[in-house]
Amino acid sequence: MLKKLMLSAATVTLLSGCAGGYSPVTTGLVTDVKGPISATAIVGNKEGRACSKTVLGLVNDGDASIIAAKKAGGISAVSTVDFHTKGFYPFFGETCTIVTGK
Repeated sequence: MLKKLMLSAATVTLLSGCAGGYSPVTTGLVTDVKGPISATAIVGNKEGRACSKTVLGLVNDGDASIIAAKKAGGISAVSTVDFHTKGFYPFFGETCTIVTGK
């Protein structure tokens, strides 16, 4: 009984917070959510994306910064900044910053 309790506690501890990402709703078993971060009055037709990924909350990689997304899209003046978070909890997740502008 004690071994089962210890194993359960260890499993919950290891899986808590794994593969989460920015989202206006709670990260569920399967997540595919888009949402706004900011907007300006500037209008532009270019788009740049920058993403970060996680595997089990143990391996985290990427640069999802606004600066990286601007660089990827060749954007000098930002119009909007949005995010797209997707994943399969608790195994993997990805959050991308999407910048539009000119």
